[in-house]
Amino acid sequence: MTKTILDVEELGVTFRTETGEVPAVRGVSLTVAPGETLALVGESGSGKSTVALAAMGLLSGNARITGRVAIDGTDIVGSTTGKSGAAGKAGAAGSSGAAGKAGAVELSRLRGRTASMVFQEPATALDPLTRVGAQIVEVIRNHRPVSKAAARQEAVELLRRVGIPDPARRAAAYPFQLSGGQRQRVVIAMAIANDPSLLIADEPTTALDVTVQAEILDLLRELAADAGTGVLLVTHNMGVVADFADRVAVMLSGEIVETGPVEQVLLRPRHEYTQRLLAAVPRLAVAEPGESAAQASTTVSARPSAGVTPAAEGSAGEPVVRLRDVSVVFGRGGRAVRALDQVSIEVRAGETVGLVGESGSGKSTAARVALGLIAPSAGAVSLFGADLRRTRGRSRRRLRAGIGVVLQDPVASLDARMSVAECVAEPLRVHRSMSARQRRSRVEEVLDRVRLPRALADRAPRELSGGQRQRVSLARALVLDPRLLVADEPTSALDVSVQQAVLEVIAELQADLGFACLFVSHDLAVVQRFAARVVVLRAGRIEEQGRTDATLLHPETDYTRRLLAAVPVPDPAVQRRRRAARQAVAGAGA
Repeated sequence: MTKTILDVEELGVTFRTETGEVPAVRGVSLTVAPGETLALVGESGSGKSTVALAAMGLLSGNARITGRVAIDGTDIVGSTTGKSGAAGKAGAAGSSGAAGKAGAVELSRLRGRTASMVFQEPATALDPLTRVGAQIVEVIRNHRPVSKAAARQEAVELLRRVGIPDPARRAAAYPFQLSGGQRQRVVIAMAIANDPSLLIADEPTTALDVTVQAEILDLLRELAADAGTGVLLVTHNMGVVADFADRVAVMLSGEIVETGPVEQVLLRPRHEYTQRLLAAVPRLAVAEPGESAAQASTTVSARPSAGVTPAAEGSAGEPVVRLRDVSVVFGRGGRAVRALDQVSIEVRAGETVGLVGESGSGKSTAARVALGLIAPSAGAVSLFGADLRRTRGRSRRRLRAGIGVVLQDPVASLDARMSVAECVAEPLRVHRSMSARQRRSRVEEVLDRVRLPRALADRAPRELSGGQRQRVSLARALVLDPRLLVADEPTSALDVSVQQAVLEVIAELQADLGFACLFVSHDLAVVQRFAARVVVLRAGRIEEQGRTDATLLHPETDYTRRLLAAVPVPDPAVQRRRRAARQAVAGAGA
């Protein structure tokens, strides 16, 4: 019997580029046993995802691989992988004498059955032209002799298991008809469809709200316990690591610098880099029984890892953007969906307002209404004092020149045909009369401000890590010095240290320029540290709103309390107690 489901021995990965060879992974060794979860953590660009892709034989054709990777005793490195060909080229280069055991057919059978993967960005993992139910059916029937009807039933059940409401109807939807969090849940459903022995999860909860994240982690934990599935978890969320992992491996510049049990690494880190990572984690302030909101806020703010100071509430002047009794209805008749129901929100100059709630609660819809991208079915929207219903043509274009936007999915929002510099400069070409040299200078300046090297300006977005792409999106949003920044999950793809740096950049620019910020996020700890006021949405309606410290430290509704209870904290012992309390409340509610 194989003692480990995944063996990685002295893995090295180097990418051949036009400017030379770029080492991405050096001498990485790790194992995952059946039923065990190993968390691979580190900053964006540290090599985490490269290790995960190498384990599945999915690296691109310009990758040269050394060392050995085996899944359930089958060597992956050196196998023939069809179009990518990376592993085959590695074997041809003499990377590993034990490699080359799995052929293309065997490797195809292994993927999705013995081992499966949850990719970081659901927009690229799902076929936009195929209904999500059909995509799950395809995964099932590729590996098991199941009828179409039975596979369809399984697909609906899988969607239900991963927390998608009305799964039978959602199975008939296309990916673009689902929210970002719902698309991620579809990807997870596909990954667990055949009860794999190894699940490689690359940021599996990045796009999920805290309650669904907790449910997904419970589901994966159950899968690991009942089916003996080993899990390689690639993540930057230390709360998820504390909640789910048995062991932790910390990567820096392509190497593992520290590894050990989760309690030891998170509570008693030895390496200075691990200590820095943990110091950057935003902690959610929770008022203890009998403690006032002011006392709890003061205690947490005193911690070095507390993050940025929340922006002050705006002045008494006119709101920069105002939604008044806004309702949005998609579709007609029996298929109509009410995305927003009499929602009123305003954001003033220099103020940050956080929009929080579960996936599908209406957060992104409210942001798009504020941008004028969705016309409300009822209610009014004003931007910079102008009624959006009455603005057309050049007037509306001038209004939009004062808005910067960071969307949730950087892959979908960046043009793959453009370089980074061209993506960032696009708003300048549309709204400013500048020479090419002036645009380039401005692009380099804003890249500096979002902590991106200027050397990345001429690369394509696909050549960057997920976190780097998100910072490119932020640079493009800030390039016009906007009066309003609408940020839809701006830090969801960022590791904790880069997240803190980016939030500090936004806060610094907000202090300098005085722009208003509508901040959409499912990370309540980030919202608590960054927003002066918070609006809690549930099923398109405002559940409660007010000053962030009062609302999140002493919530008035059970829904907000459930959201806060689901937030994982980077302390394994504390997180176990919080999980037990949350599950007890859920059991009592059931």
